Amino acid sequence: METTETFESLVRAEFTPQSTYLNTASNGLLPARTVAALHAAALLRAEGRPLTSLYEDVEACRAGYARLAGVPPTRVAVGASVAAHTGVIAASLPAGAEVLTAEDDFTSVLNPFHVRGDLKVRAVPLERIAESVRPGTALVAVSAAQSADGRIADLPALREAARTHGARTYVDFSQAAGWLPMEADAFDFTASVAFKWLLGPHGAAFLVVPEDFGGLTPVLAGWVAAEEPWDSCYGPVAELAHSARRFDLTHALFTCAGLRRSLDLIEELGVAAVHTHDVGLADRFRAGLARLGHEPVAAPGSAIVSVPGLGGRQPELSRAGIEVSNRAGNLRAAFHLYNTAADVDRLLDVLAG
Repeated sequence: METTETFESLVRAEFTPQSTYLNTASNGLLPARTVAALHAAALLRAEGRPLTSLYEDVEACRAGYARLAGVPPTRVAVGASVAAHTGVIAASLPAGAEVLTAEDDFTSVLNPFHVRGDLKVRAVPLERIAESVRPGTALVAVSAAQSADGRIADLPALREAARTHGARTYVDFSQAAGWLPMEADAFDFTASVAFKWLLGPHGAAFLVVPEDFGGLTPVLAGWVAAEEPWDSCYGPVAELAHSARRFDLTHALFTCAGLRRSLDLIEELGVAAVHTHDVGLADRFRAGLARLGHEPVAAPGSAIVSVPGLGGRQPELSRAGIEVSNRAGNLRAAFHLYNTAADVDRLLDVLAG
């Protein structure tokens, strides 16, 4: 476990924000090591040198994410988006199957089920999702932390309810992986993008599947999904990968070259330490808001704070060098490892002005 001094020195060495950046729920900042790796990868292409190391980066990303998720790398697929992963899961369901979702969850978790047209998609308030699982529910799909306001799903209760009624579970950790401890093995399927709290470039998303693949068909499979990819470039794939790699999409090589280093940093710092840091800053902001007479959306234990009625101040805050988001009229601030108490206090000062 990192000491506070080591944590802070690592962060200072990796990040040089030119603003008060409180918008990780949209995009995480890139560490210096990641920027250097992206530059080196681009030079390989520019200079016509072999790209072998970039394919090695893909496998290092798979292994790094697997360690964060608490599963073996053979259960991790590397794709491009959560929507694509959701689409593979949606394609596996029989016509008429019921999918239980949370109201106003992020579109990538929902839309592939809706566009099927022959599934029964039922939405309930996040707080009622566990109690709403019923006999006949085939799948429960939910984000671990809500993008709009940071509310955290009661995943243990959801898991137990799904087990009781024989439903499968699909959890999107895009707004949680990197600061909230993950137990991917507790669910049938989990996914996450890499460009938010995992601090990677755009272009990569992970899917964790059961050892037996959970009945999924690799409907998006190309040559990289083969057991022997370089022998499978022409004609139908004769033998799919024996691991979750059968669900891989063509790899974003530059992205993985940088992401490998970002995942290394998260692992060096430790998710537990990042969680303590991030949630501590979010709680500091909540306490300051109370002093100003504002009540955020209730999301205890979350690194994301959403304040009703203040979203319209986002342009003003940006002009002041403070980056946050406006989500449906709410001001959304997201705190991560490169933020400090001074960042929180500056935001509160401007809001009080």
